[in-house]
Amino acid sequence: MADRKPVDELTYKEASTELELIIRSLESGDMELEESLESYTRGVELLQSLRSRLEDAEQKVSVLLKDMDGTDTLVPGEAADTSDTLNL
Repeated sequence: MADRKPVDELTYKEASTELELIIRSLESGDMELEESLESYTRGVELLQSLRSRLEDAEQKVSVLLKDMDGTDTLVPGEAADTSDTLNL
């Protein structure tokens, strides 16, 4: 695991894919305790990065949706799922 790229150098898709793999590995129960702890720590870092990037993207979209008067334009949509569950 020491040869992994730093989280901030990963694309959103790379980070998301790596997080999915970590979750699957942890759920399998086949790892040693030390490896599980290391994977869990990496997973938390990835999750924090993904949430931060998603919040940044939502803010950018909000800014882009402002109309000429500077008021927000209401656009129907669904709230982002912020639960920690992974639906595979």
